[in-house]
Amino acid sequence: MHQVVVFIALYLGYVGCLPHSRVRPNVVMVMSDAFDGRLTFDPGSEVVQLPYINYLREMGTTFLEAYTNSPICCPSRAAMWSGRFVHLTQSWNNYKCLDGNATTWMDLLEKNGYQMRRFGKLDYTSGSHSVSNRVEAWTRDVRFLLSQEGRPVTELVGNASTLRVMTKDWETTDRAAQWIRDAAARLPQPFALYLGLNLPHTYKTDSLGPTGGGSTFRTSPYWLKKVSFDLISIPKWLPMAAMHPVDYYSTFTKNCSGEFSQEEIRNIRAFYYAMCAEADAMLGQVLAALRSAGLLDNTVVMFTADHGDLAMEHRQYYKMSMFEGSAHVPLLIMGPGLASGLQSNQTVSLVDLYPTVLELAGVPAPGDLSGHSLLPLLSRSGARPPQLHPGWALSEYHGCNANASTYMLRKGQWKYIAYADGQSIPPQLFDLTLDKKELHNVVAKFPQVGAYMEEQLRNIVAYPDVSQAVQLYNKQQFMSWQKSLGSNYTQVIANLRWHVDWQRDVSANEKAVQDWLSGT
Repeated sequence: MHQVVVFIALYLGYVGCLPHSRVRPNVVMVMSDAFDGRLTFDPGSEVVQLPYINYLREMGTTFLEAYTNSPICCPSRAAMWSGRFVHLTQSWNNYKCLDGNATTWMDLLEKNGYQMRRFGKLDYTSGSHSVSNRVEAWTRDVRFLLSQEGRPVTELVGNASTLRVMTKDWETTDRAAQWIRDAAARLPQPFALYLGLNLPHTYKTDSLGPTGGGSTFRTSPYWLKKVSFDLISIPKWLPMAAMHPVDYYSTFTKNCSGEFSQEEIRNIRAFYYAMCAEADAMLGQVLAALRSAGLLDNTVVMFTADHGDLAMEHRQYYKMSMFEGSAHVPLLIMGPGLASGLQSNQTVSLVDLYPTVLELAGVPAPGDLSGHSLLPLLSRSGARPPQLHPGWALSEYHGCNANASTYMLRKGQWKYIAYADGQSIPPQLFDLTLDKKELHNVVAKFPQVGAYMEEQLRNIVAYPDVSQAVQLYNKQQFMSWQKSLGSNYTQVIANLRWHVDWQRDVSANEKAVQDWLSGT
């Protein structure tokens, strides 16, 4: 009998030291849209007040080197929800992502006894976003250069007491918080809740019409007061002539090739930071609901984003770039049995969240995942030897505003960016230890490092083959769309987001499209 008691005591002690314990934790993920991950740690965090992100920093782990697997909404979220790289799911653009019946980590949790609740922006299945968005992605190899976005602008609304600017996000957050307070505490089983926010994604610019795109940074004086204007940096720009050809294309198509005053740039950045502060407050609503419901001590809370926003770095706004402002995402995780106040230098990416959540819940992971569980990096006890994470992150991009498939390998101090077939467009190499602003492409200076990173990248993905597959897909999709329009094609293509530039030389633009389709 004594031996049985000792065995039970030892067993309970062993289980109690596991991060997920005998009582499986609840899981809450708040995913923002376009939140620059560098704002979640110093010195970036000093420019804007983010009290609830700071709370997660103090109570959990902050990943200092977390990256998106694709710097655009739908493909990035497809990677997070599926746990697989973009080239494996063929999530080529905001229109082509996962099938509706794809198995997400939430689906597996539900099959294993969790109560599921999803609120807000999911945005990972095929078929969404505007016609302009997909046509611009399909035609990126066409030999024309057309502005596709509105010039970035700022808009101040409300007054010093206007807290709710993005009302849709607040309404979604209210529903999530209400469910936590009213229903979650009474559940007989653990729950997993996902809250997807639009902020700090830019707003549509109404004056540009329904196809104008989102180029307005909008906030109120209430949130602008959270920003330290004297700490806002004015990013240095390379001359247009010195830009990498893909960066040049992105700058032009994003309507950023014109002149900007320092005041304009500072305001755009300030408004963006204020929008981040508003998103942080929504995270705070979720944390407050968990606390009031008595659930905070048994809930793993994660905050992340699909990508960042360049906010006028590298003469661009928006995403669609491998520069840090676009590709670096926030990732903070706190919960029972997990380390607090920890900053991890491990390079990770969004595909790692799928196996992490499953391990937290004690659910076996499928064998075809691209990511690795982060739980060994989060464990407070030293009892579990850390499983080796590969220590690199892969991001790829195949959508609009970039005229070539783009592949980024982040490893150690280096960021390596390859394009298309690896031959026709030169690669880029940045030493992020010495060049945090990514202004000096050193691929020619360090050819051995470039060759090593190229080899490592090709060991992960045969990217020239992927680029070729995307090019074929783009042509097929465009021809199918063109055929579906019949006699309306000429009018429709001339009135997409690029309509101002298109009208300057209609015949030349039409010829460029036909030359592309015919391969001439």
